[in-house]
Amino acid sequence: MSHTHSNTHVEPEISVTGRHVSVTEAIKEYARKKITHIGIDFPRILNAQVILDVEKYRHIAEAILHCNNHITIEAQEVSEDMYASIDQVVAKLTRQLRKAKTKIQRHQPRRGSAMAVPMQVIETMGVEDEESDITHHVVRTEQFTVKPMFVDEAVLQLELSPKVFLVFQNAENQRVNVLYRRKNGDFGLIDPQIP
Repeated sequence: MSHTHSNTHVEPEISVTGRHVSVTEAIKEYARKKITHIGIDFPRILNAQVILDVEKYRHIAEAILHCNNHITIEAQEVSEDMYASIDQVVAKLTRQLRKAKTKIQRHQPRRGSAMAVPMQVIETMGVEDEESDITHHVVRTEQFTVKPMFVDEAVLQLELSPKVFLVFQNAENQRVNVLYRRKNGDFGLIDPQIP
């Protein structure tokens, strides 16, 4: 007699890809199983991207988890064995998720809806150098979905990310803010106000 369990847990969508390396089905399945195990302990994970790379004797496993609480967690590990790199990156993600979960439970954020706002990431601005005839141009524009969150949630998000800034909708005043890393390790907050 077989028993079926009604499982309310939805497994995260997991993509496993190789960069500079052909990834075997065995390694893909191993990475998926390890990430799915994280999903059982932390049901807030929506999807995961695992990127595997080999550079000479360095086996690199990089993983990005997208969670439904506006948190994106990224980790990377390097070893001489791909399976060990996957194990290490999953261990690091698990620690980061526990840290995030504790902070989120402490603050219990209010719910809000995401607001799509076109934001530009400018790598070079259209400015002329007075000394020469060189004109610089905007070389890349990105669209962000600006999510409502409190400043402490934004700090947590940026702490868990390798990025240097985060654009978000401040849940306290509904304005679009930019949180950025300062050189000394602290964070700065830009809160523009329209006159």
